[in-house]
Amino acid sequence: MTQTGIPFVFMRGGTSRGPYFNRADLPEDLDTLGRVLVAALGSGHALNIDGIGGGAAVTTKVAMLSRSSDDWADIDYFFAQVSVEDGLVDFKPTCGNILSGVGPAAIEMGLVAAADGITPVKIRAVNTGAQVLAQVQTPGGRLAYEGEAAIAGVPGTAAPVALNFMGVVGSSTGAFLPTGNLRDVFDGIEVTCMDVAMPMAIARASDFGLTGYESVAELDANKAFFARMEAIRLQAGEKMGMGDVSKSVTPKFGLLAPARDGGTIATRYFMPWNTHPSMAVTGAQCLASCALTPGTVADGLLARPAESPAQVVLEHATGTIEVLVDFDLNNSFSLNSAGLLRTARKLADGRVYVPASVWKGH
Repeated sequence: MTQTGIPFVFMRGGTSRGPYFNRADLPEDLDTLGRVLVAALGSGHALNIDGIGGGAAVTTKVAMLSRSSDDWADIDYFFAQVSVEDGLVDFKPTCGNILSGVGPAAIEMGLVAAADGITPVKIRAVNTGAQVLAQVQTPGGRLAYEGEAAIAGVPGTAAPVALNFMGVVGSSTGAFLPTGNLRDVFDGIEVTCMDVAMPMAIARASDFGLTGYESVAELDANKAFFARMEAIRLQAGEKMGMGDVSKSVTPKFGLLAPARDGGTIATRYFMPWNTHPSMAVTGAQCLASCALTPGTVADGLLARPAESPAQVVLEHATGTIEVLVDFDLNNSFSLNSAGLLRTARKLADGRVYVPASVWKGH
């Protein structure tokens, strides 16, 4: 055999898509695993022409599932971000959009049995340790992908997948404010460094001479802004205790501006070397938490809700995303949980093939 076939389910999860694997079908060591994922996705070419990636960061994501050894969880979800062109794999972050498909994929793979009506799936995000309860639509004990739920960035409607995130504060760095400050200054720009579901460096769009309402294309074309942002991101990562992040997609970067379309606050999210076409689920939790926390760079950009839970509507490049935040606000902001509504759809299944010279299989 000149190639090794690996079973997979190809899913859209939220506004991302990629292969979902059973972790047992992949190599255990991360070096070999990384090479397998690069070959499977076709990283190293702008179009991922020799793999199943889609030529964009939101379509070169991988979920690896297994029955959990954790007493709380049903499923362990191990995530990998594969670069489009650089042949790199980052195992540090997680992805909330891809997580939207974990419950359905686990049922598809036979890792979780479907109940009649709604199947709760308790998911442990291996990369960060976060706990997520997914509510999957299974009328009559069968997965339902069709429904009336709509999310910005995905055409049409589908069956809803409700996600409730717990244990996401400090999931990557161990602290809500990894630098110990509500604001830091890097290259003359005020930045809030926060770790809620995703470690982020967050700034005001106006401090970069931007409105915060620019399109994805306008932002991606602004090379001067990206160069300035990346320099700040590297400094922020160092001060957050993450070391040299020049080859890591974390911390992510976010911009804030006053809402203009009826939302709570306007946002733009970066992955980080290009602009997210909509909004990451993990990033949404961090941005919503920043918006609700007094003393951050969000001060003056919104009227903060005083009561918990609060519905925070983030305006982004293609619409809005709603985050239901359960929090305490005594001496300081404290997050209990964050809930979001997503959708997912199975696109294909079968085997993806990688050269045997990359991996001969088990």
